Amino acid sequence: MNDSQLTGTGVVPGIAHAPAAWLRQLQLPPIDESTLDEGDRDAEKERLMAAVAVVADRYDARAAAATGAANEVLTATAGLARDRGWTRAASKLVATGTRAPKAVSEAIATFVAQFEQLGGVMAERTTDLKDIRDRVMAELLGLPEPGLPDPDGQFVLMAADLAPADTAGLDPERTVALVTELGGPTSHTAIIARQLGIPCVVAVAGLDAAVAEGTSVLVDGTTGQVRWGVPEEEAAELVAKDAERREAIRSWTGPAQLASGERVQLLANVADGAAARKAAPTAAEGVGLFRTELGFLSAQSEPTAEEQGALYREVLDAFPGKKVVIRTLDAGSDKPVPFVKHEHEENPALGVRGVRLSFARDGLLARQLDGIAAARDSQEGEKSEVWVMAPMIATIDEARRFAEETRARDLKAGIMVEVPSVALLADAFLREVDFMSIGTNDLTQYTMAADRLAADLAHLTNPWQPAVLHLVARTAEAGVAAGKPVGVCGEAAADPLLACVLVGMGITSLSMAGGAISAVGAQLGQVKKAQCEDAAVAALAATTAETARQVALEMVTT
Repeated sequence: MNDSQLTGTGVVPGIAHAPAAWLRQLQLPPIDESTLDEGDRDAEKERLMAAVAVVADRYDARAAAATGAANEVLTATAGLARDRGWTRAASKLVATGTRAPKAVSEAIATFVAQFEQLGGVMAERTTDLKDIRDRVMAELLGLPEPGLPDPDGQFVLMAADLAPADTAGLDPERTVALVTELGGPTSHTAIIARQLGIPCVVAVAGLDAAVAEGTSVLVDGTTGQVRWGVPEEEAAELVAKDAERREAIRSWTGPAQLASGERVQLLANVADGAAARKAAPTAAEGVGLFRTELGFLSAQSEPTAEEQGALYREVLDAFPGKKVVIRTLDAGSDKPVPFVKHEHEENPALGVRGVRLSFARDGLLARQLDGIAAARDSQEGEKSEVWVMAPMIATIDEARRFAEETRARDLKAGIMVEVPSVALLADAFLREVDFMSIGTNDLTQYTMAADRLAADLAHLTNPWQPAVLHLVARTAEAGVAAGKPVGVCGEAAADPLLACVLVGMGITSLSMAGGAISAVGAQLGQVKKAQCEDAAVAALAATTAETARQVALEMVTT
């Protein structure tokens, strides 16, 4: 067979070679469209809700067995499975005589269409909804649960897209790479693949038609190439070379230091105490992003300050004496909380989310800050260095208000840089706060006006886009001038090459999934500060994302 290839967006570096195995799809028999007798409808509704409960409980069980991003995503999906919106719609259909499997299909189809029309982060949830649909229908019909294949030996997992329940259950010893037709650099697939250290390529158009089950494929998570028909000797040589790179990463113990001697602070992103305890033994020097919303997503009423404090204390205790940056509630949009009802929004990604929601509900922010302060004050022994930052800040007045409330509790106050207005006025914002942390996922989405999970827009949601790089550089420069820390906690921080560019711009810390720290640290140890600065200058002079990455690579490898 001749060497053939497709190219997508590489989101997790690495090279793997193995047979392709496609995600197992639900094989549905013809759906029974006959009308239920009126006397059977109540029992059918009970059967429907029992199947929903079973599927939601399975999501919860997978969440309990996972940590970090996987835990957070699965918990949110369990909540979506129980969502009263679609289950009520399905129940109403059953009440009119529609059998449960058809009712599930029709109800979720309506919500999928609505989410796709809304676009933005709401459109990201359609994959989750379809996964819920398939699993509930399988339960109702007594069919095998759709999901991961189980071939002998190692394999490259391929799919149109992967639901959280699939990616969270991966065994990196067997699944050596992920390739999807859809998705983007910040999709659930990419985030969890980074956490597991599995090479990953997304947004590969035409994958289904080109690569059959069992075809030996070579996946390059750096270039985004998916090749088949590659001579065995060539593939083995490339995999062996990549294995050397991985061994260097595995043997790296930190702390992060450039070849010229300068230290770079590498931190972990966590969502709860379990994830923090898992990250603690790594080379992470603390936590750069503690996503607090996990404790809110399934709560039917707002947790008290005391209840919140107990959750926060778990993370602080995992890093005594170290820096822990806590992000206040980032709910709204695709992460609704049950106890905060908000009117329908035409574009939730640009609506009442993040700090806007915290400001809108009286006392919500104050109680969270009280919980954070209580967690710090109740620590026994060496106390953590607690920093607190607000998401979705857009104006100076918002930053000033947040900083005042935070400092009133003797906490260091900072803000996320996700909205371009903050990057453009970074020097003015830094006069109000103690630090900034750049969330490159949302900053890229809002700068490029592109849904970060839209496969056909993956080229726009690439953090190497020149406009995004210039906003990051502008923010970093303002931090240097003000003598205040500016970090990066978005997925861009987990890209070893981009990490070099960020350091060259003046970024003071990089926060990422714990599994990505060693790769970034090993890469930084191979370059000097001058190379990083040259790479930053070269990348900023580029006019395309591809050129920016290529010139940066040339600078750090010479």
